[in-house]
Amino acid sequence: MMRLGYISLPGRGASDLFLAQVVDALAGRLTLCGTVQTNTARADRRKCDMDLRLLSSGQVLRISEDRGAFARGCTLDTSVLAQAVATTEAALSGSELLIVNKFGKSEAEGGGFAPVIGEAVCLGLPVLVGVNALNLPAFEAFADGMAEGLPADLAYVTDWCLRTGQRHAA
Repeated sequence: MMRLGYISLPGRGASDLFLAQVVDALAGRLTLCGTVQTNTARADRRKCDMDLRLLSSGQVLRISEDRGAFARGCTLDTSVLAQAVATTEAALSGSELLIVNKFGKSEAEGGGFAPVIGEAVCLGLPVLVGVNALNLPAFEAFADGMAEGLPADLAYVTDWCLRTGQRHAA
């Protein structure tokens, strides 16, 4: 059984919402680490506010920089992302499942959560990752045939997490 699963849902924020539902369904059933993301639209900005909830502690970090009303391009605060990565890496050993909200541009370039995903796989810790269509080729290259695409079915993905997470704990 593959221990690296991913979901790739069309629509802005769809994967984030889906992963948050998975986390809610797993509450109290597995020890989780990783992140889920919430995007909050702002009427006075082109870009939304992006917040990461760290699953090991519940802490919420704002990972977007407010660069003004007319900002274009990426607003990711890489120093806050690095903090989230370090916190997640420290929580790997006490967890049964790693969830990473997004294999994004940072991960496609080998940074962000990519090393933590690799470390988790090496430790035998199951991993669930959200991947958008743009970064799917980079994720597939990173996973090197070891990843399993999961359907957009909450019950199926929750069951996959429970099966792989409980096997890891045993």
